[in-house]
Amino acid sequence: MIIEHSRITRVQGDIISVPAAGIRYGELATVKSRRGTSLAQVIRLRGDEVALQVFAGSRGVSTGDTVRFLGHPMQVAFGDALLGRIFNGSGDPIDHGPSLQALPRINIGGPSVNPVMRVIPRGFIETRVPMVDVFNPLVESQKLPIFAAAGEPYNELLARIGMRANADVVILGGIGLKYDEYLKFKIAFEEAGVLARTIMFIHTASDPVVERLLVPDMALAAAEQFGVQGKRVLVLLTDMTAFADALKEIAISMDQVPSNLGYPGSLYSDLASRYEKAVDFEGAGSITILAVTSMPGDDVTHPVPDNTGYITEGQFYLRKGVIEPFGSLSRLKQLVIGKVTRKDHGAIMNSMIRLFARSREVEQKLAMGFDKTPDDERYLKYGRLFYDRFMDLNVDMGINEALDLGWKTLQECFRPDEIEIKQELIDQFWPGQVPPAVCNVGTN
Repeated sequence: MIIEHSRITRVQGDIISVPAAGIRYGELATVKSRRGTSLAQVIRLRGDEVALQVFAGSRGVSTGDTVRFLGHPMQVAFGDALLGRIFNGSGDPIDHGPSLQALPRINIGGPSVNPVMRVIPRGFIETRVPMVDVFNPLVESQKLPIFAAAGEPYNELLARIGMRANADVVILGGIGLKYDEYLKFKIAFEEAGVLARTIMFIHTASDPVVERLLVPDMALAAAEQFGVQGKRVLVLLTDMTAFADALKEIAISMDQVPSNLGYPGSLYSDLASRYEKAVDFEGAGSITILAVTSMPGDDVTHPVPDNTGYITEGQFYLRKGVIEPFGSLSRLKQLVIGKVTRKDHGAIMNSMIRLFARSREVEQKLAMGFDKTPDDERYLKYGRLFYDRFMDLNVDMGINEALDLGWKTLQECFRPDEIEIKQELIDQFWPGQVPPAVCNVGTN
C-alpha cells in the first residue's frame, strides 16, 4: 500500500525526517522535489518519526515536498537474464543492454538461512592461485576476507580468482570503486571469456553514499536465488571497509552515539548479517563469499578488520604484493585437504611451509652477520623457488599441477629424509624412478 505524506520536518545532510505510522525499517519511498523524484530508504524508526536516506542527496529538497512510501524494501530483478550484465548501486543496468522490467523482483537484505538447514561445508573451490589452493584452500560455502593495506593489488587478486574459480556463477559487488578499477574488472572478465557467467553490481566513488549499503545486499540476494536453483555461486565483495565507512557517515548524520573511531555500535551485526549469507543448501547449490577488507595504515586492529576476524572463517593477508603464508588461514581447509584433494596434499602443505619458515630464519640469521653454511644456501634457494613458483600472484596452475611442482621443488633442494613426509607418500610421489633414501643396499 502506498502512503503519501507531505510534511518533511527535518533535512540534515542527505537524511530527511517525516512523521508517519505503519512504516517498516528498510522500506523504500520516493521524494518529489523541484528537481524531480528521488528514491529514499528508511534507515531509522523512532516512534512516529521516520528517517530516510535520500539516494541522490537532499540538495533541492524542502520541507514542503512530497514523500510517498512504497510499501516494500529495495528490490532487484532476478533471472538468468542477469548473467553477463552490469548494474549500478541501485540495481539499474549500466551496460546499455536490454531492459529487465519483465523479470520478477526480489527483496534484498532478508535474513540468512537457518543454521539447522545448512550442510557442513565439504566442497573445494579451485582458484588456480597456489597460495590459496595448496596452503589455504577456499571451501565451498566459506566466508573469507582478504586483509590488505591501501595500494596492495587486492582487486587484481579478486579478479584473478573470479576468472579462474570453478564456480557456476560469479557475482561481483564493487563498493566505492574508482572508475578505472571498475573498468579493470570489466575488461579482465571480458578478455577471460567469463563475463557470460558473471553479474556485476558496481558502486563508484562518485555515486550516492547510501548505494554502498545496497550493493552487498543486492549481490547476496541474487546469489541466494541462484543457490536455491542448484548453482555454486562465488560472491566477490570489494571493499567492505568502504561499506563500513558509509555506515559511519550515515550514523554521524543521524547524531548516533559513536563507537570505536566513530563507527556505529552495530558494526559487528551489520557485517555479520552479510557474511552469514554464505551457505551450502541441502539438495541445492551454495554461496561462497570472498571479500576485501582494506586496513587503514595496515592496522589489523582497526574496527573493520577486527570485527571481521570474529565473523569469518580465516583470512588471507596480502602484503608486499603476495599472499603472506604466516598469517593467512582457512579454518575449514581440513574438511577438503586429502578428502576432496589428493592424499599427499596435507603432507606437501605442511612440509613446504615448515621449510619456508626455516628459509626465513636463515635470511634473518645472515642479516645479523652470521656466516653462510652450505645448508643455508639450500634453504635460501628453496625460499627463492617457493616465492617464484607459489607466492607470485601471476602464477596460474591447478591444484594437482601445484602439488607436483611442490614435490619437484622439494627434490631440487632437499633429500627425502629431510622433508619429514611419510615414506609411503615419498615412494609414490617423489619425482624420478627410485627415491635416493630407499635405494637398494649394495647398488652402485
